[in-house]
Amino acid sequence: MEISELLSPEGVISNLKVSGKKQALQELAAKAAQLTELPERAIFDILLERERLGTTGVGGGIAIPHGKLPSLERLHGVFARLDHPVDFDAIDEQPVDLFFLLLAPESAGADHLKALARVSRLLRDKLVCDKLRGSDSSDALYALLTESATSRAA
Repeated sequence: MEISELLSPEGVISNLKVSGKKQALQELAAKAAQLTELPERAIFDILLERERLGTTGVGGGIAIPHGKLPSLERLHGVFARLDHPVDFDAIDEQPVDLFFLLLAPESAGADHLKALARVSRLLRDKLVCDKLRGSDSSDALYALLTESATSRAA
């Protein structure tokens, strides 16, 4: 599964200004609502519910909030780079500045896990994250995120 199957250019937010975890999730839910035409509140509630199970702040300044919604027909992603990192209760207790929101249909079992693994692999690459942090244009961020793995390996 490629990132371009999850993320559209409209799903990338550069220079997002938020003051904390809840506001970050609200802004991500608002963008996801525009892309999916689902209610923002439903998306936000799913994200909060998932955070109650344990943080999606995976360390290294990265969070991958995710959830499943019964009314979705396919996987959707939203990427945001924050202007200033925020406390997100990450596992390494470091603030977060790179977010990749992943929403999946209720029935997406293995596809949801494959997408999470793909996003996680991409964002574990320190070079990719450094480039993401150094870009402030949505187009540049999208290009970095959707570059094929083979071109990064070259």
